[in-house]
Amino acid sequence: MNNVAATPSLDKTAVQATENGPVDCDIHTRVRTIADLKPYLSTQWWNYLKTYGMRARHGFAKAPPFPKAQPNAARRDAWPPDGGFPATNLEFMRAQHLDHYGIAYGIMNPLVATGQGDQNDDLSAALATATNDWQLDTFVNPEPRLRASVVVPYEDGLASAAEIRRRAGDRRFAQVLMMSRTAEPAGKRRYWPIYEAAAEAGLPVGNHVFGYSGWAGTSSGWSSFYIEEMTDHAVSCQSLVTSLIMEGVFERFPGLKIVLIESGFGWMPALGWRLDRAWERMRDEVPHLRMPPSAYLRKHFWVSTQPIEEPERPEHLLDTVDWVGPDRIMFASDYPHWDFDDPRLALPSALGLERKRAILSGNARALYNLV
Repeated sequence: MNNVAATPSLDKTAVQATENGPVDCDIHTRVRTIADLKPYLSTQWWNYLKTYGMRARHGFAKAPPFPKAQPNAARRDAWPPDGGFPATNLEFMRAQHLDHYGIAYGIMNPLVATGQGDQNDDLSAALATATNDWQLDTFVNPEPRLRASVVVPYEDGLASAAEIRRRAGDRRFAQVLMMSRTAEPAGKRRYWPIYEAAAEAGLPVGNHVFGYSGWAGTSSGWSSFYIEEMTDHAVSCQSLVTSLIMEGVFERFPGLKIVLIESGFGWMPALGWRLDRAWERMRDEVPHLRMPPSAYLRKHFWVSTQPIEEPERPEHLLDTVDWVGPDRIMFASDYPHWDFDDPRLALPSALGLERKRAILSGNARALYNLV
């Protein structure tokens, strides 16, 4: 964890060598209060929200699922002087993050009060549209280095597709945003309208870990500790990857690109090997797959570096990076969260200058068409 902005640089070489600065693929902006969305909601939905509120599928969840030692999962120095929540004050975020690290572009992934996954699909759709308009007015329009993600009510595939098409062609949006824990496996056909619209618009689908699915994060119930919950993020993405591949999503939408955000990637080679071995014996069950599963994994998926696994032997990391693809890994800081990564310190020296330059900047510029 490198969460102190004043930490002296140990190695600036790769950051200095990137073209016009790093690209940060995971910045978590949020509303100060739900009232920030009022200007973007109809009177009907604002009154509904005040009267009945939101209903997450985790019906008993009444507090943020974060350790109390780090309120709102944030860096202790990320709380702005106006008393608001971290990443709500653009001026403060500019000084502490964008300017401090020379960030060329930042992809915003709002997680709070977006309505994603709400039980009421119509409210979820209204909040998603409001969040997208709010992102533009509050952050993107006054700060050209920032790009928004198209927040969608992903449990309603058709409404999500409509929202994606509403934003298609607007270069202020870099990707479509979903969570890794959906009510059903991500490859199920209820979600296909999302993938169709995203591929049609030329937008990657960013799957950020977490989400209120209504189901436990494990196959046998609820975790006891936050450390279990965090580790299970990688497991949820393994299920997501397996479902997307096996259900034939990429055969149906060959141009679809998926970004796995905050799930690590050390698990990817082992999953690819296991899927290939099973497919060799049971390919008649999935005749729609025209390639080994690992081929889809390498062709259609990108990953972010926060967190990045660092094995005791550096060559093991290099082997993993080469398997995933040095051109498929992108830097993410996770600002303003407690497990924030400093772009000057986050990438192990074993990666070498060229890989670091690609991860810090080049790969994201190519995927998101950043110029």
